[in-house]
This record gives sequence, structure tokens and C-alpha cells, in this order.
Amino acid sequence: MAPFRNLFIFLLPICLFVTLSSAADPFAFFNFEVSYITASPLGVPQQVIAINGKFPGPPINVTTNNNVVINVRNKLDESLLMHWSGVQQRRSSWQDGVLGTNCPIPPKWNWTYQFQVKDQIGSFFYFPSLHFQRASGGFGGIIINNRPIIPIPFATPDGDIVILIGDWYTRNHTALRKTLDDGKDLGMPHGVLINGKGPYRYNDTLVPDGIEHETIEVHPGKTYRIRVHNVGISTSLNFRIQNHNLLLAETEGSYTVQQNYTSLDIHVGQSYSFLVTMDQNASTDYYIVASARFVNESLWKRVTGVAILHYSNSKGKAAGPLPEAPNDEFDKTFSMNQARSIRWNVSASGARPNPQGSFRYGSINVTDVYVLQNKPPVSISGKQRTTLNGISFVNPSTPIRLADQFKLKGVYKLDFPTRPLTGPPKTETSVINGTYRGFMEIVLQNNDTKMQSYHMNGYAFFVVGMDYGEWTENSRGTYNKWDGIARSTIQVYPGAWTAILISLDNVGVWNIRTENLDSWYLGQETYVRVVNPEATNKTELPMPDNALFCGQLNKLQKPQDISSATPIMGGKLTMLFTLLTIFSTVISALR
Repeated sequence: MAPFRNLFIFLLPICLFVTLSSAADPFAFFNFEVSYITASPLGVPQQVIAINGKFPGPPINVTTNNNVVINVRNKLDESLLMHWSGVQQRRSSWQDGVLGTNCPIPPKWNWTYQFQVKDQIGSFFYFPSLHFQRASGGFGGIIINNRPIIPIPFATPDGDIVILIGDWYTRNHTALRKTLDDGKDLGMPHGVLINGKGPYRYNDTLVPDGIEHETIEVHPGKTYRIRVHNVGISTSLNFRIQNHNLLLAETEGSYTVQQNYTSLDIHVGQSYSFLVTMDQNASTDYYIVASARFVNESLWKRVTGVAILHYSNSKGKAAGPLPEAPNDEFDKTFSMNQARSIRWNVSASGARPNPQGSFRYGSINVTDVYVLQNKPPVSISGKQRTTLNGISFVNPSTPIRLADQFKLKGVYKLDFPTRPLTGPPKTETSVINGTYRGFMEIVLQNNDTKMQSYHMNGYAFFVVGMDYGEWTENSRGTYNKWDGIARSTIQVYPGAWTAILISLDNVGVWNIRTENLDSWYLGQETYVRVVNPEATNKTELPMPDNALFCGQLNKLQKPQDISSATPIMGGKLTMLFTLLTIFSTVISALR
């Protein structure tokens, strides 16, 4: 035993030194093997993207300020990037997992993401960001829990449930991608999945036999936190649970003023968490429904996901018609008023968007104003494209952040227009020049006939207004200047605008895009470049030592063979992981 004790005494200060020099906060380690499997979520065998053999992928469950290490092994036949939607990547756009910041992970390679969930709580999700891959899966939930010393603004729930909803095609992402490349529309989805499974057979005509459905088991009298994410392609979905109230508690990292809803519209890329109390009798099971919105609902009846809420003492199966969606076909303000009712709980404890005083956003002077307008798809050089302000974004072969790091010229233009261009649409790699510590107002103007939702990486923005028609300077008179919700994904109704405010305190290169996968794929995005002119490590972490190189920097990339490669974590982190493993072994031996 003496040698073990001596080794223990030797290793303890080393472990402490490396831990403290890396970060004072705990590490959470994950391994993701991304591969194809065959599944039949709508009764038709098809190729889907799995994480560790699971579709959908496993949840990432961590705590505020944890250092998250995820080794991703790409077993697909095409390149891959994983994006952590809503995770702000404070000071480290290097880990964001989009083409503006990262070179793709080639097939048969692995790459290790390392980031800190700094000053964040809430409900988010991850997904593959390249090649339309999200349409085939590869997504999963992210839970960031409060630290124990920070109270949550409601009683501790009896359980935590993740529900992933989304429209789905029985064609895989490569076939859907080809449809878009050929200038065609994707058409109506074949259904809606709930946690990767098709609908319960509530209707023998609409739902064929033999489809596996999701069942969520609960206990009577208990209250659960149910986190719902729309991970789909382009369809807004109305979420509801038969005979149960949805008490909205949080959305994308912000606690909300708690309000009951019988149903809520959840748009592509959005996340909400509800407190749901199991207060009904258990004579039967209950329907969980996610149905298509803002379409011809009589034609889109099959585009409905149905799962089962099963009480542990249930006496029978769910039967009868589904609970109805909002009957607002002739009232276009109903959903918008519902969206406006979602407000920030400004008195709740916990992490807030930085800077800490920015919850008084209504009194901060705006430094930059951008009106970003989208229109229906257009033809540019014979190809169907989508645009923002008349520009269809083209991702450069060398990521923008890498180009800055190596001072490469001509990779992108820092000239994105503040208003829509008046000339013909064009393809460009045009980027917004953000002012470090500035306060930017962005007006998202949807001049298409379809619902759009927009996401910005690196930030939670304040949603201060939305209305139908064209935005004007006078529209600011309608802004909510006190408790507009802070989030990262917001809807813009057809023929309407949404205004957001962003405190540009996070240095890096950050994607702003439509979450509608088809429009995103065709160019409806850009980046906001935020640079600290003093360029210190206090505002941006250095380039990771495992950075991949491509494009003009391709010659810097060393070859990697996954059969012999080990996870690339960087010198200090690798040492820490090794020492902690030995340390754990020693402790076990001493017991």
C-alpha cells in the first residue's frame, strides 16, 4: 500500500496545479460517434444519422460554468461539424461548429470540442450544421443546470423530460439537398417526429399500422420540467398535451414570467421548458401533439406528431380525436400576441446575458442599426438562392475566423449593407462589421409568404418588438423596453418584422441565419464579426492547438487516420485528463 500512498502524495499537487491552471470549474467529458443507421420512424426504412448508435442522440446534461469536452468521431461519408445551438461560446467562437469559424471534420477523422458553458442555464440542443444533415438527424438536447447555490424560480421538479419535435421526410438529407440544388421546393413533409418516432395511431386512415410511437411515463401528482425543442426543417409546430396546462418557465436560457398555456407555437430552432403537473385522473392515457402551423391545415393533417403521456396507474389507452390546435385561421394576430406575451422574469436569480447590467437594455444607446430583409427565393446565375438584403451568402473555403488569425486577404468582405440593396441580388461572402461593446439593433423583415425563424450564435438577444407590415423608425414606439425575453432564436411572421437588440460583448465571428434549413442551405445567412482592437486573451481565447486547417491554409493540416488517432484535446487538457484518471485509480486502490 505504501507505494500507492507515495504516488498519491506525488500526484495530488500536480492534479491540483493542472486543474487550477486550466480552470477552477469541473469538466464534463463526452464521446460522440456520428454514423448512419437504418430506421423507420414513419414506417419506411431510411438512412438516419445517429450519435453513439442512437436516434435522436443522447442528451448533454451539464451545470453552469462546466468545461465541456466532446470528442466527435465522424463515421459519415462526408464532412461534419457539430453546432451547440444557444450555447454562447463565451470568448471562443473557435468551438462554434459552423463554417465561418471551423474547418469541417473529414470522414474517418475525429475532433474534440472544448468549451465552457459560462454564465448560462437552460434548454438548448445540438445538431450537425453542414450539408443539410440535420434533416437526417444527429440532433439531441442540451440541459444546463443551475449551480446548487443559485435558486431556481420554482419548486424543484420531480423529473426532467426532453422532447424533440420536428417535421420529417422519408427521403434522407442527400436526396433533399439534391432537390434544392435542382431548383425545386421540398414539398410537404411526410410527418412529424417526436423523439425520433412517428405518430401514435390515433386515426386509422391517417396513420398506418406498424409505426413505433413515443410513450412518456409519469406519476400522478408529480410536476415535471418538460423541455421541448423544434429540431425540424422548416415547419412551425403547435405543441400541446391533452387536458394539461403548460406553465412556461424558461426559453433558451432565460427564465420567463410564468404563464399557463393550453398550447404554444414552437418555431424551427426554438426551445422552451414547461412545468407540467400530472393532475388528471388516470382513466386513460393522454395525447402529446405537435401539429403543423401556418399552412393549409386540412391538407397537412398527416404532418402531425402524436406521442402518449402515460400515467403509471393509467387504466386505458388514449382514444378519440386529438386536442384541437388554435382556431385562428382568420385571426393572424393570435399567434403573434401569444409570442408577445412571453416575457423575461427580470427578478429571477441565475446567469444573465452579459454585461450584467444589460437587463436595463431599454436605456442603452444603440450604436448600429441593421434592417435584414428576406424575400422568396430568387434565381442568381441560373441557380435558386435565398437572400438577406439582396445578398446570398457564400461560405469561403477558409473560415472567416481562421482568415483573420492568419491575416489572409480577400477571403471575405466587411461590407454587409445596413439596408436592403436596390440592385439585382448577388452572391457574396459579405460580413457585418460589429463594434466591440456596441449595442446593435437588428430588424428582421420577412417579405416572404412563409414563416421564418432566425438564430444568432454567440449571444442571447432581447426581443423588443414584432408587428405586421413594413418596419419604420416610428415602430420603435411600440418596443418593450423593460422585460423583452432574452433568447437566441426568434420567429418572424410572413409579411411582418421582429426587432432585436444585442450587446456585442462577445468577441468572435458569429453566424446569424434563418433556422429554416432549406432557406439557410440556399444562402440566407451572414456573420457578425466582433473584434476587440486591444486583442487580449481576456476577451478571446487563443486558437485551440487542435484547430483544423482548410482552404488557403490546407498545407498546415497534418494527416490523421482515425484508426490510429487518439482524441485531440490539447496538451494541458490531455495531461489533466490522464492525471485525473490515474488519480481516480489510486483512490480506488487506497480504499
